[in-house]
Amino acid sequence: MAASAAAVLVRYCLLLLCAAAAAAVAQEVVVPPPHDEESDTVLQSSSSSSNYCLSWRLGAETNNVRGWWTVPAQCCGYIQAYMAGSGQYQRDVDLIVDQIMGHASNVAAGSSSSSDDDGMDAWVLDVDDTCLSNMLYYKTRRSYGCLPYEPLSFRAWASKARSPAIPAVLGLFNYLRDAGFKVFLVTGRDEEALGDATRLNLLRQGFVGYHRLILRTASYRGQSGVVYKSEMRRQVMEEGYRIWGNVGDQWSDLLGHSLGNRTFKLPNPMYFVP
Repeated sequence: MAASAAAVLVRYCLLLLCAAAAAAVAQEVVVPPPHDEESDTVLQSSSSSSNYCLSWRLGAETNNVRGWWTVPAQCCGYIQAYMAGSGQYQRDVDLIVDQIMGHASNVAAGSSSSSDDDGMDAWVLDVDDTCLSNMLYYKTRRSYGCLPYEPLSFRAWASKARSPAIPAVLGLFNYLRDAGFKVFLVTGRDEEALGDATRLNLLRQGFVGYHRLILRTASYRGQSGVVYKSEMRRQVMEEGYRIWGNVGDQWSDLLGHSLGNRTFKLPNPMYFVP
């Protein structure tokens, strides 16, 4: 009887020991793998660069960053992704054109109900990277703005008359024309060098029925974009036209005088025109 009790006690002690060992294993601290400080540095650097480039693009689009001639070196990949990789550029254009359409439709509705519908309601659109996209040129020759501008190579590109339409802006153009607005296309392209090619390019891409294409003539060569385009708009307004909207991808399209009722800036972080 005593032996049996002793055996039970031994088995009980063994069970306690096993339970204690299992608890110790369960509470064992797992040692993490070695820390790769170099990988952390790369990730932090990448994140920091992306944040900077987002801020730089915002500064450029709001005209707070001015006088830049190339995209910052650390932002080349970011701008390429924005323009061609992520679809964000196209989404931004579409959103802004939606805003323009809303304004235009309100103006059109007001004009149709007014007895002063005299055919003098007008809109002004820029051409390069507003109506026509030069992204292929900036991809192949300027690495999306990371290399300096080359006037001769751009002239050679524009002379081919192959710039595709920006789809949302072509839709806007067609709406404005069909709604009865006089659409003036105002560009800094040189009349003598690129006039015929520009007309052909616009025709090929469906920009048909604009009221007037205004190109830079010899008397305006050397003027800044702001001075030249302000003067062109002033002349349009002096003819009696009411400019209800002015659309461009550069702030030089939208600053100065004779601006019209509203201005609309399309995104373009690839270059800056003073």
